[in-house]
Amino acid sequence: MGGNLFWVFVVAVAIGGMLIAFGGKKQEGAKDWPQAVQWGYLAVLIGGFGLLSNYMSFTAVMLVFVLITGAVWCADKLLLAKRRAAGAQAGHFVDYSRGFFPVILVVFLLRSFIAEPFQIPSSSMRPGLVVGDFILVNKFTYGLRVPVLNTVFAPVNKVERGDVVVFNFPPNPKVNYIKRAIGLPGDVVEYRDKRLSVNGKPLPDADDGSYEYLEQGLMMVNAQRYKETMGQRTYSVLNNAGTPVVSLSQVQDFPYRDNCRYDDNGFVCKVPAGHYFMLGDNRDNSLDGRYWGFVDDKLMVGKAFMIWMNFGDLSRIGKSIH
Repeated sequence: MGGNLFWVFVVAVAIGGMLIAFGGKKQEGAKDWPQAVQWGYLAVLIGGFGLLSNYMSFTAVMLVFVLITGAVWCADKLLLAKRRAAGAQAGHFVDYSRGFFPVILVVFLLRSFIAEPFQIPSSSMRPGLVVGDFILVNKFTYGLRVPVLNTVFAPVNKVERGDVVVFNFPPNPKVNYIKRAIGLPGDVVEYRDKRLSVNGKPLPDADDGSYEYLEQGLMMVNAQRYKETMGQRTYSVLNNAGTPVVSLSQVQDFPYRDNCRYDDNGFVCKVPAGHYFMLGDNRDNSLDGRYWGFVDDKLMVGKAFMIWMNFGDLSRIGKSIH
């Protein structure tokens, strides 16, 4: 989080706290608390969420809010309501906690076990996914997972080669990445002279013409498009003539680095147990596994399956992700 944004959230919490403290009391017979108090709780909620997001994942932050509001909700149901005099109203903290709890709980459960939204931030998955696509990620297809810990407690399906998946970025798990799963545990992945092979078998690819796109609104990029086939799945990938297969200076010292060999023409990696190897479809414009290594199964978020919005191109709404 940028330093300026951090202080914005700090100010939001401070102002929200003052509005709550000095916003006044609910008038007798009134349905709602004074607007100053309402705005105060909204500011504290947004500011608190922003501050916590600087130190933990979105799911962890949601869990914190669920636990706090849930504890107040339970305490009121089991204890506080019985102690209040007949006709007396709960204080604003209890009142708002009771109101927030079911909403936050439903959102938390939906994001943890059903589907989670994700926005495409870069061109690394072109041509299939473009900057501005908002996608949905299936959270249960790779098994139901314990929130925050992300360990599977109810297996469903396994990751398949060719799946487009969202995962926590290994060097910084607070950040979500999206790539295509190329290698499963035990697979040998080789990318040499811009030809991809898995377990010694080159993946069929067919020339599919050219592809042009504007990168970051500044530079027009002309790439060659290919149809690549992995098992029963065919999808489009991009290559730029003259661009190296891998920029050796950008390869990091990642866990299981000894499983990979690099040279000027490409690389070969053996995927360790419990891990996956990911590549972007825009092969010459993707920061992916060739640079930062393998993705532990505990970092998996889910399988991308649909574009639900793109404000710049409404025709993309509803498209399936292959």
